Amino acid sequence: MYHHNKPFILAALVVASVITYTANASAPQQHVNGKAFTGAELAKNAKITLTQARTIALKAHPGKITDEELEKEKGGSGLRYSFDVQDNAGTHEVGVDAKSGKVLENKLEGPDAD
Repeated sequence: MYHHNKPFILAALVVASVITYTANASAPQQHVNGKAFTGAELAKNAKITLTQARTIALKAHPGKITDEELEKEKGGSGLRYSFDVQDNAGTHEVGVDAKSGKVLENKLEGPDAD
């Protein structure tokens, strides 16, 4: 056994942990109600809250939300909440304008969904 390598291995593990934590801490992602939520830094520009947008999305397409984000995207005001809503038929992407609350997209995702 190479016991003299233990400090080096321990140091390497600490460095790897710090790098992993730093990378994850800098990612613009929150956990809201147990789900990863990307785009929280854009929320200050939205007139519709995440909770309101969820309600609108589930009214447009009932099911279970499996992913959600707030993103800049063409169409509407340029700021939209995007939800993946799972039901028996598959996963639908439902887009809700973050300023007006209008449903901008409601379609079944294909096999190459992002």
